[in-house]
Amino acid sequence: MEFVKEFATFLHQNDAIKFGNFKLSSGKDSSYYVDLRLVPSFPHQFRKMIKTLQNSISEKIGFENFDCIASVPTSGLVIASALAIEIVKPLIYIRQKPKEYGTENVIEGKIAKGTNVLLVDDVATTGLSLINAIKPLKNAGMVVTDAFTIINRFEGAREALATENVRLYEITDIMTLATILHKENLVDDQTLDRVKKQIGLI
Repeated sequence: MEFVKEFATFLHQNDAIKFGNFKLSSGKDSSYYVDLRLVPSFPHQFRKMIKTLQNSISEKIGFENFDCIASVPTSGLVIASALAIEIVKPLIYIRQKPKEYGTENVIEGKIAKGTNVLLVDDVATTGLSLINAIKPLKNAGMVVTDAFTIINRFEGAREALATENVRLYEITDIMTLATILHKENLVDDQTLDRVKKQIGLI
């Protein structure tokens, strides 16, 4: 896909993907770090990313098969908001923890039992943040069968979501991005091997 090739180079040039030694929010060590929170600072690239996501959703599940978009905070919310405006669908989002005042909501926005919800996040790793969003949605009587992410890190998210009967789709994945950057001579053999090792390919 032409977008993915361009996107890989863009991420690398703007330090939105870095290779080295990093500690993730989960406490896990990683040979690379992806920060898609930088993308909205580049409106043309951000728009291309949202349009690619929109096209992927249209091809893979169809807009008629969900009623609203739900986002995982916080970086996923920027992506979900832009998508909701483009495809004119209602948006809700799940808090990381319930509000400690007022309504004490976990889910923000208009919710109704039986609503088909499409879940959106920026990067999928183990799938834990997505699972933590799926559970309150299901508890509220909403239906979740599909989730989309921009980048899949291939560290168990697809399998974790399958246990909740939710399918995970991605625009691209870390192996594809690293391979493109390797072909462009932007990462060396050792870096590519470290990524392969992290996701269990070697």
